[in-house]
Amino acid sequence: MPLNPEIRWIDTAEALDAACAEVADADVIALDTEFFRENTFHPVPALIQFAADGPAYLVDPQAVGCTEAFRRLLSSGPVKLLHASSEDLEVFAHWAGVAMAPLIDTQVAQSLLGEVPSMGYQKLVKFWVGETLPKDETRSNWLLRPLSETQKQYAAMDVVYLLEVWERQRERLEQLQRMEWLEADCGELVAQATRSEAADGQWYLRHRQLWRLSPRQIEAFRRLTIWREGEARRRDLPRGWLINDRLLYAIAEKLPENRYELAQVEDLKPSLIKREGDELLRLVREALHADEGLLPPAMPSPLAPEFKKRVKAVKRVVNAEAEDLGLAPEVLLRRRDVEALVTADLGEDALPLPGGWRGERLNADMVSALEAVS
Repeated sequence: MPLNPEIRWIDTAEALDAACAEVADADVIALDTEFFRENTFHPVPALIQFAADGPAYLVDPQAVGCTEAFRRLLSSGPVKLLHASSEDLEVFAHWAGVAMAPLIDTQVAQSLLGEVPSMGYQKLVKFWVGETLPKDETRSNWLLRPLSETQKQYAAMDVVYLLEVWERQRERLEQLQRMEWLEADCGELVAQATRSEAADGQWYLRHRQLWRLSPRQIEAFRRLTIWREGEARRRDLPRGWLINDRLLYAIAEKLPENRYELAQVEDLKPSLIKREGDELLRLVREALHADEGLLPPAMPSPLAPEFKKRVKAVKRVVNAEAEDLGLAPEVLLRRRDVEALVTADLGEDALPLPGGWRGERLNADMVSALEAVS
């Protein structure tokens, strides 16, 4: 791969469509984005980069909107190659309005090849290609125009080397017979990009102190996070700018019934109470009057001996399998998934067992391990 590839700047719909036509027959297209997200909920795209076997195309999304030809390219046809794609998928979903498919994420690919599950792009290029990429433009203001030649080179390198990295990863994955694993994992990334835990009302489950709350307090926190999610999206504000998780948790903990009680919540500013107080109290009131049978279950304490015992039993299974495969344990099962499994087991609910290749490798042994400590 050349250190100084041909770079084409694209700032018209005609130029974007012409670039799409040039790469339409490629097997693989590498993509990346630069974006800004400090004071908005939705990412503000600053640059879209893509390349196949020829030039690196740099698209200025401030000057040109996504065209139908580019939407078709993103949603069908060649494999789309990205690294650490979750935020990029958000950018493309917001800018282009389509789900990307088929997708290969080189960070996910690397996680299936060794014990470093989240290798950054520079390290990945160094590992597979032996080149050291500059980091000088990492914190550039990509919204400023015109971009410097150094910025353009940096942006081009983000897609040019990705193609070479993937060729070498793919060869190794095929040797290990793990291509189907990668395709399944990347398919799940696409599925996750089209749904939102927060939008589906599941954001509240991320909080690690839910076990300290009663079912009615958990219900209040759930309703508050759903409201915050909808408003953050509607107003295009970062979640924390509207109200952060810590304050929502404190409100759910106190279950205030009036403005005076709401004002007693530590660090809740009068300006926020004035602006959002009525809505916050309405949501708490709904939780207070919710039918007992519809409340979420109480969460087991992670400090309890029976919880710790089950977590250790599941982790033993995961660690043994990870060692056998030469993978990091969290590639097989994340900590939050282990805890969700144990929580369901203690509550005598259906176990949220993993599907796909992970389920085939883990489920029977995990169920046996949980039964053995019950």
